[in-house]
Amino acid sequence: MAKYVHSIECLCHLSIFALLGSIGSQAMRKISCVSLSTQQLNIRNLVSYEKQQVPVNAIMFITTKGIKICVSPDQKWVQAAIKKIDQKRPTKGR
Repeated sequence: MAKYVHSIECLCHLSIFALLGSIGSQAMRKISCVSLSTQQLNIRNLVSYEKQQVPVNAIMFITTKGIKICVSPDQKWVQAAIKKIDQKRPTKGR
């Protein structure tokens, strides 16, 4: 019986370490959009953006002051802002 209990103990410890290892090795995003602003932003104050699909479909704009604001990607002004930011970025290979 003691041999059987020892085997179960070892198996449990291995399972816990495997679980901890898989959780610890996953890359986690620091900031994620969960709600969206409805306010139109001044395009001149936007320097970058990130696209996000989970947990909500959103564009996260980063302002000149480093503030991150999440908005719906379906709005016309959002598409114009993305286009303007992309035009400012240096293209690879130049």
